[in-house]
Amino acid sequence: MAEPSFQSPPPPTDFARISFPNPHTLLVTLSRPTSLNCINSAGNQELHAVWSWLDAEASLRVGIVTGEGRAFCAGADLKEWNESQKPGATPRQSLPPSGFGGLSRRRGRKPVIAAVNGLAHGGGCEMIINCDIVLASSNAIFALPEAKRGVVALAGALPRLTRIVGRMRAMEMALTGRNIPAREARDWGLCNAVCAKGESVVDMAVKWAEDICANSPDSIVVSKEGIELGWEGISAEEGSQRLVDGMFNRMVGGENMKEGVRAFVEKRRPRWVGSKL
Repeated sequence: MAEPSFQSPPPPTDFARISFPNPHTLLVTLSRPTSLNCINSAGNQELHAVWSWLDAEASLRVGIVTGEGRAFCAGADLKEWNESQKPGATPRQSLPPSGFGGLSRRRGRKPVIAAVNGLAHGGGCEMIINCDIVLASSNAIFALPEAKRGVVALAGALPRLTRIVGRMRAMEMALTGRNIPAREARDWGLCNAVCAKGESVVDMAVKWAEDICANSPDSIVVSKEGIELGWEGISAEEGSQRLVDGMFNRMVGGENMKEGVRAFVEKRRPRWVGSKL
């Protein structure tokens, strides 16, 4: 498929491949397969730029992230970290504001689906914990093995994991570092769905993305914000009021709201425009 026309070109990437399975979906494939797609400091900065571009590009409505080869992402590049600790070595770059992989602390406007094709360890697991939808292949493995390496999962995962799977299961993951198979992760609520054996998790993610893209871009942005407000731990009433006073007020009377109602009345499919929120 030919690359769609954008207001600005996608950021250059050395450690990931960018493609567009349909005109409104960005697919980011982590591409360091011989290193199990571990992410170095430059890669974190690249991915921060990519997800920022997704939010800014009006024609795009949803992102997907997956990995090349047998891993989704095995976490941070520990070889790079080890080299940086040697006397006289150049210090590593700090994480971007959006965290590891540009996702672990991201508060973006548009949803990102994780298509977990294999190992999601350490920082890779922290990335998916903050994604909006998580789909897994039947052989996907989730783990936070940091304690085995003498470090800690500090890229935003631990408090959020507690909210997803509960205190006891979060403790189990963080303190034992054990592998959580895909179906167990689904039972815990750590992923939405698991592919049948032999099926492509990226194909599944593209179908889910198409379902999202069929809806109003403005409604998706505002709905995501409403859920994020609850995710951050404020009361339901306060979160609802913030949403009404903020993003929803900017959405009311906009072209997509008018078009959605018109299309319903006229019994036709809506013709959405890119969100300006």
